[in-house]
Formats: sequence, C-alpha cells, structure tokens
Amino acid sequence: MDDTPRDAEQRPHDSILDLPLRPLSALDPLRWLRLGWRDFMRAPGIGLFYGACFAAMGWVLLWTYRSAPAWVLALSAGFLLTGPFLCLGLYDASRRLEQGDKPDLGASLIAWESRAGTMAIFGGVLLILEMIWGRASLIIFAVSFDGMPDLGGSLMTLLAPENLGFIVAYLGVGALFAGLIFAVSVVSIPMILDRSVDAVSAGLTSLRLCLTQPWPMLVWGATITVLVVLALLPGFLGLLIVGPVLGHASWHAYRGAVGEAPPRAPEATVT
Repeated sequence: MDDTPRDAEQRPHDSILDLPLRPLSALDPLRWLRLGWRDFMRAPGIGLFYGACFAAMGWVLLWTYRSAPAWVLALSAGFLLTGPFLCLGLYDASRRLEQGDKPDLGASLIAWESRAGTMAIFGGVLLILEMIWGRASLIIFAVSFDGMPDLGGSLMTLLAPENLGFIVAYLGVGALFAGLIFAVSVVSIPMILDRSVDAVSAGLTSLRLCLTQPWPMLVWGATITVLVVLALLPGFLGLLIVGPVLGHASWHAYRGAVGEAPPRAPEATVT
C-alpha cells in the first residue's frame, strides 16, 4: 500500500460511499507500528513532548485516586477512548514528514485550527461518550458494593475473587464503549485533518472500514490495547514512547486503509 504524498482535499460533492477502502491483512498493524516508530525517531522531540503529556495525565489520575478511586477508573477509560483526538498533533507531524516537510511542535499544537468546526463536533461526541461511560462506571460501583469500597491504597484490591461480578460487569461495559469509540474513530480524526470532510462522513468511513474488514481492525485494536496496558504498568512511563509511536502509527493506519475517491465523471451539457 502506497504512503506517498497526495492532494488530500475531498471534493464536497463526492459521496462518502464512493471513497474506496484498501484491502488490509492481519499483518498490516505491524507495518503501521514500524512506520510509527520511524516517524518517532525522525521527530523525537515532538514525540517525547506528547509522550510526557500522556504520562503526566496518568500521574494526575493517580493523584485523583487518593480521594475518588471510582472516578480514576472512569477517567482512565475516558483517556483511552479519546486517544485518537489527543494524538492530533502527532498525526500532523506524520503528515508533514510524509510530505517531505520538517515537523514543528508549535504547528502540531494548533493543527486543529484548519478544521476547528469539524474537530469540535467530533471531539464533542467523544466527550459525551466518555461522560456516559464515566456515569456507567459509577453505577457499576453503586450496584456492586455497599458504598465506596475501601481499596486500601491499591486498585488491585478490586481484583479480589469476591469482586468477580464487578470485574465482569466493568470490563464488559468498558469493552462495549471502547469498541464503539474505536469503530467510529479509528481513522476519523486523521481523515478530518487530511481531507475536507464532515464529522459524520469521517465517522461513517471509519465504521464502514471496521464492518467490512473486521479481522485486521480487531488485530489493530487488540495491539493498541496490549501496548497501552503494558505502557501503564511502569508508573505510566511507558507512555513516553508507546503513546507517540501509536499516534504516528494511527496516521499510517488511516493512510493505508482509506483510498482516493474516483474521478468524477464530467456532467453532460444540455443543448
């Protein structure tokens, strides 16, 4: 699959259903990770900046845990669900590298300006879903425990065998929300940054990709999940590297999956 630069502007009158999706294989996620690592090494300063931001968010969650452990779980899930939006600056850096330009940290921080309205709509949808998930997690706590459980300073207390019902319910609801967010956003935000498309069209393209090529996208989603979980274990420090590499790789996932709209046939003139 070709990752060469191209004119990315989508004509407003083109139907989103005309946008072809490239065939993928289960090995493509490894290629995207390799390209993500390459971009990280080509612009390490930008990558480490965003990686430090991700790690700092994790430390804030740990600090919040001292007084509200349930909200930590909810906010942690929300952080994972809104990851594609948070990686917008990394998408911009990969796009510039692809076009032969030098990435700039300042430009990556304001990359949203060119698509501010569409980004705001899509970001608002992700925020609403995160808030619903946060409320759902609190409800799960309420029905699973008699008041807030005493976790003894460790979230690992929740993994005790007597909390099996809570664990199953929490992971089940979390997987439902995560799957929904992944399906509508896996290529949406890079696409919005790269093309003149609206939020609905970008979301439908992402959903169509997941429905028509479920196996490669399941592998990609599982890869992201495993890498993020492993990155969280050493005090969130793994996010310094894993966060930006996945951000760059997500750009290449979009570029490898979404093709160009076919040329529009010239309209016949009436004489």
